[in-house]
Parts: sequence; C-alpha cells; structure tokens
Amino acid sequence: MNEFQIRYILLIRKSSRGDFVFSADRLIRLVVEEGLNQLPYTECTVTTPTGMWEITPPLGRTGSESLTTTKIMELLQESPSVIILLSLFSTPHGAKSIIQEFPEITILTTEVHPVAPTHFGQKYFGTD
Repeated sequence: MNEFQIRYILLIRKSSRGDFVFSADRLIRLVVEEGLNQLPYTECTVTTPTGMWEITPPLGRTGSESLTTTKIMELLQESPSVIILLSLFSTPHGAKSIIQEFPEITILTTEVHPVAPTHFGQKYFGTD
C-alpha cells in the first residue's frame, strides 16, 4: 500500500475503524521515520536523565497547537532551527502560520490541503 492509498483510507469517512487505525499507524510510522532521518548525528556516548517529547494533535489546521509547543521549546532555550515538526496533515493556513512565526523550523507532513480530516481523532480513538 503506497502513501496515497493510506491517506485515501484516512480521508474517507466510510473506512472501517480497523482499516483506519492500521493506515493511521502506518502513516505515523512513515512520518516519524522520516523525521528521524532528518536529525543530524555524530557518534558519541550520551547519558540523559530524561527525554522530552511533545505530542500535539495530528492535524495542522490553524497551527496554534504547534505554535504553542514551539514557543515552549523556545522558552527552554531550544532554537527553532533544531525543531522538526511532524504532522500527518496540514492546511496551508496552519503551515503558513508556523513558518511566519518560526521561519527556521522544519515541517514534515504527508499532505498540505485546504481541508483537514477533522474526523481523524474520533475515528482513530473509536469515539465517532
């Protein structure tokens, strides 16, 4: 199944929940895998007490959740140039909002489309 077929299953509301969750999980893995490929690396030994992951909704309709997250990272003295924002879907408005405020940020998404699949959360978590 290619990325287009996976996105199609996620965008049509008639998909069974099983097909939907399977496809969503596959697409999430692809986005995270590409995000990891974008990370710079050098060989070294690192010991860290904890790691920090920020989870935001899978949609980038307005970009407000991602902007808030990026502002928090900035307060923690992280440069936007080292932030890679992973999103399953984004609208042009959401992507533009983030890039206008943080032009150095890297955004990875499977699709930029004017209509975001607002049913994603309900279908994925079985609350539809």
